[in-house]
Amino acid sequence: MVRTKERYLAVHIIYPATGKEDVPEVVAYHRPTTENITAHDLAKGIRASVSKLYGDLGRAACEYNLHVKYWSRATSTFIVRTSRSHYKMIWAGLNLMNRIPTADDRSGSVCKFAVVRVCGTMRKAEEEIIRQDRQLIFEAQASMTAQDGRSAYPMRPLDVMAVDLEDDSDSGVHPVEDDSEDDDIDDDIDDK
Repeated sequence: MVRTKERYLAVHIIYPATGKEDVPEVVAYHRPTTENITAHDLAKGIRASVSKLYGDLGRAACEYNLHVKYWSRATSTFIVRTSRSHYKMIWAGLNLMNRIPTADDRSGSVCKFAVVRVCGTMRKAEEEIIRQDRQLIFEAQASMTAQDGRSAYPMRPLDVMAVDLEDDSDSGVHPVEDDSEDDDIDDDIDDK
């Protein structure tokens, strides 16, 4: 059996800063998506963009090979799965898009689609999105600190633990393992 090779594109939606927001520039560019769109609407918009750019070849290339596997309106990020041989077409189509595709084919908000990483597995694409979002949080905190001279949102130790799950430093919090059931099972096995 032949295994198809796929590529996962991690994409951020970047909005232009209007200047009216009282938030750091980093937050203004990476604000949540307010349109009520679904992953299907995104895939439909990408297909239309690739078809516009490459014609029938582009339509055929992404007809069955394009799937939006993850979509978050809160962070304005999504992951697209496509075949390895056509991922550059999808990437070019994303660069061509300049508006959010909506369900009723009206023009949505002006934006830019930035491919932040191309990966061979979904796991690596998810890790990259998490890494990028953490970096944006720290940049926003740094810019708020630079504006006020103090941190607007100081992080408590619990918040740091929630953000950095892979931190191996000794924070004094250790998981408790309950082996009481395992011991009972072992005793039952020994009795037989």
